[in-house]
Amino acid sequence: MSKSVTKLLIMGLDNAGKTSIILSLTKKANLLSFCSLNPTAGLNIVNIDDDPNMKFNIWDFGGQKAYRDEYLQKLDEYITEADRMIYVIDAQDNERYELALTYLKNIIKILQNQRQKLDFSVFLHKCDPNLDMEISFHNRVKHELIDKIKKLMPSGIKYKIFKTSVYTVFKKKLVD
Repeated sequence: MSKSVTKLLIMGLDNAGKTSIILSLTKKANLLSFCSLNPTAGLNIVNIDDDPNMKFNIWDFGGQKAYRDEYLQKLDEYITEADRMIYVIDAQDNERYELALTYLKNIIKILQNQRQKLDFSVFLHKCDPNLDMEISFHNRVKHELIDKIKKLMPSGIKYKIFKTSVYTVFKKKLVD
């Protein structure tokens, strides 16, 4: 019996936590392994083959400015045969919220023109347990991220927003 392969694209700004999320999915991570991560240079493809019935082909897009423009130009090629896209925003980096939302908006514009429909998720990452309980953080994430994401997403794209953290080693919580 051949394995089903799921192609997953993970995008976002640099230092958003994309590689940490992938490391968590490999089940080989502990909290110390996150301290030694270097920024992803360009595109890194990771295969996870732990499940007897499923294989994941994860495309980790480095988020530095030098790469983002190229990704947008070639996004049509990258999404070929992709099943899912995850866009990661560092919820603690409020100084770059607008930049993260602009990049998301540019990705969405390209996806709207595609016939291929992807499962699309936005991960509001680094919503660490103690921080997420702080009212000021919670309100900032709601008003400056969640509300704005909902406004910019077109009706033709189905999406889900999750709050995520690697401190549980990885946790995602669906946002209404």
